[in-house]
Amino acid sequence: MPKITYIDVQKNSKTIEVENGLTVMEGAIQNDIPGIDADCGGSMACATCHVYVEEKWLNKLPKAEDAEIDMIDMAFEPKKNSRLSCQITVTDELDGLKVTTPEKQS
Repeated sequence: MPKITYIDVQKNSKTIEVENGLTVMEGAIQNDIPGIDADCGGSMACATCHVYVEEKWLNKLPKAEDAEIDMIDMAFEPKKNSRLSCQITVTDELDGLKVTTPEKQS
């Protein structure tokens, strides 16, 4: 199973195995990763699963759709490497992915 590393703003990290086909958000929720609230349950109706993707991984992810970009605009301190973790589906190609949670979720 691919390993995903979740890093918080204090630089604490936790690496977990996430089953292929799940989202980065679902992996976080199932493993009690702090900083990913997922209030809408992954329906892209909020931005509470907002993460910053490590720069080297950005080109390996599918491009964000317009709806995701609109939701990221409502997130706390969006950056060019911001993504909604509910929109990142885990595959073997994402083994080693690192994401950082923002200071807070909006």
